[in-house]
Amino acid sequence: MSEEVKKEAKKEEIKEVKKTPDLKAEEKVEEKEEKESEGFNFDSSDDELPEEIKQKLEKNKQARAKKKLIKKKKKKTARIVKVGRAYIQATYNNTMITLTDTNGDVISWASAGLAGFKGAKKATPYAAQIITKIAAQKAKEEYGLQEVSVFVSGVGTGREAAIRALNANGLDVSAIKDVTPVPHNGCRPKKPRRV
Repeated sequence: MSEEVKKEAKKEEIKEVKKTPDLKAEEKVEEKEEKESEGFNFDSSDDELPEEIKQKLEKNKQARAKKKLIKKKKKKTARIVKVGRAYIQATYNNTMITLTDTNGDVISWASAGLAGFKGAKKATPYAAQIITKIAAQKAKEEYGLQEVSVFVSGVGTGREAAIRALNANGLDVSAIKDVTPVPHNGCRPKKPRRV
């Protein structure tokens, strides 16, 4: 009995020794995240995202971190973009938001599928609100975005919700323009749905 106990104790010590480098790496990552979070503060009505969406975003982050370890990229200089554009595409089936600088280079983006919504829930105003919050947070943290002019395309239900969410998440909306394409009686439309 005493020999078996000693063997188990040795195995546990070996496991602990193997785990220590990982713990150090995790501590470094946590310290970096704390430093980044200290530098920025959000003042919005809904401070936190729902738990399910947070977990899905964390999984996506971890997957991207693994890919970054494989690929070595050139160091980017920290760009600060105070004024930008927000493109909202609200279709019947989905809502997508893209935040760009004034040249049109993408700063951050989000879609309802990225946030974990599936099926008919992707086109809801709630989904538009959540994805706008995700995109705005990323743009604020990484680029310091403060003011946007909004370009809305499509006739989906997430249009107004996305614009309101931009304003609620601390971005100043300077202009709103509807860029939905309107045909001058071009193609024959689809037959109407029988519901």
